[in-house]
Amino acid sequence: MPHLEAVNSAPTRADVWNVNNAHCLAQYRILAEAEPDLLVRVLNLFALQFLTPEQVNVQRQDDLLSIDLLMSGLSWHRAQVIAEKLRNLISVCTVDLHNADAAWQASAQAAG
Repeated sequence: MPHLEAVNSAPTRADVWNVNNAHCLAQYRILAEAEPDLLVRVLNLFALQFLTPEQVNVQRQDDLLSIDLLMSGLSWHRAQVIAEKLRNLISVCTVDLHNADAAWQASAQAAG
């Protein structure tokens, strides 16, 4: 009778939610319809995860809101999941996500 331990199991996949994963400085650029509750709905996605943005800049241009949001302490995977949730909000037109750390490092290397 074969031993139960002899069964080959697939390797476990990486835990992308692990708090020990490298963190980045995520920059979100959101363009949305200028609805009175939109800013609260956007910020609520972060508040539900006990996250406080480093910086928030909001400008209204006619019937659109332009929101620039800087968030530190996120893994890149977590930043992407939040970006997808932002895209699913009613009134949101576009969400662009950039790794501000990588952009800063690239500009520093180009200057040096």
